[in-house]
Amino acid sequence: MIAKIGRGNNLHGALAYNQLKVENENGKILFMNKMIETKDGKYTVTQLTKSFEPYLMANKNTEKATLHISLNPDPKDQVSDEKFVQIAQDYMNEMGYSEQPFVVFKHTDINRTHIHIVSIGVDEEGRKISDKFEKRKSMKICRNIEKKYQLLSATDKEFAQNEQIFSPVDYHSGDVKSQLASVIRNIANYYHFQTIGEYNAVLSIFNITSEKVEKVDGGVVKNGLVYFALNEKGDKISHPFKSSLFGKVAGLDALNDHFLKSKEIQKASSVNETLKAALLLVMKSKPGEIEFKKKLKEMGINTVVRRNATGRIYGVTFIDHQSKSVWNGSRLGKEFSANSFNQYWSVDNNSNKQRNDESRNDVYLNNFEVVQSKQPHELFNFLQDYSVCLQKKVYFFLESVFCFKYRI
Repeated sequence: MIAKIGRGNNLHGALAYNQLKVENENGKILFMNKMIETKDGKYTVTQLTKSFEPYLMANKNTEKATLHISLNPDPKDQVSDEKFVQIAQDYMNEMGYSEQPFVVFKHTDINRTHIHIVSIGVDEEGRKISDKFEKRKSMKICRNIEKKYQLLSATDKEFAQNEQIFSPVDYHSGDVKSQLASVIRNIANYYHFQTIGEYNAVLSIFNITSEKVEKVDGGVVKNGLVYFALNEKGDKISHPFKSSLFGKVAGLDALNDHFLKSKEIQKASSVNETLKAALLLVMKSKPGEIEFKKKLKEMGINTVVRRNATGRIYGVTFIDHQSKSVWNGSRLGKEFSANSFNQYWSVDNNSNKQRNDESRNDVYLNNFEVVQSKQPHELFNFLQDYSVCLQKKVYFFLESVFCFKYRI
């Protein structure tokens, strides 16, 4: 079992993200500790927030008081709801949070069923609960829980190896080919995408891009693919690497097969509805582009915007690290298309929107801003602190997420 601990300053957002899962029938509340309960067992984000308000009001010094934890058993483990509750209680007790209010959400929108715990990191008197050696302590608790509940074990060594598999390409550190290979050979195992554009959107967060090329072989024109490393500005900074250098999985034939499989998987899921709900939640405050991206990153969703030479947006792609799926905006609906965002972030309106955003941000952040939620798979921990360029940290929430290290 892998535990990911995220800290943020927007409790309402962490609850909103998880409640979206419940409302879209992709999750449910399993357990609540020291929370105000309702007669009918139904909850809203506002109602859940009330249980934490005394702690937030008492807090004076802790900047990131919100705790957002995910506990992820191996996909092969069959964990019942009852056992998930016991696991959550054991984990929170051993971490020193048993006396805190917390709510346990179960997520079922991906193959790997897991739970999220939203809590607060300060006590009733506003004092921060120590997080000293938190990661080491958490990993030890996970090992004990695995033994107690007979779960498949994820050793510290395996976890460390997983964290090293994917990381953004750093051109200056050398051996660019190996860095590219570690991402390109594995990315399709974790993400679903249907087009080259969506594929490149995922690759871009690892400082990589691909391009189609034509070659003549025996008088026959054949399409191929080459890859480039990118710098922090998104500019090509390496010579092209042929896809054949990375094996068949990196070529167009394999990708086309992946596009078809992704289409079937995404068609059969309701992930797009959850993603659209998240986008609409963020769009309520009419944020400018920078704030829009920031809020989504904190939910474990990256936004990749593509512009032409004149600055006009011709593509917007969303990468949901929770479901490991990639969506071109137009596939989600015309309100999320490039044309819509050109109008949404138009030069004439944007300056006014930014000023308005600044004046109401204090109110909005307390009520609607979405904090780091589900993070990417453990392999994507580096996405955790991506304010400037998606740096290293796992993601998977995201995070944010979601440079920013996704803090579930």
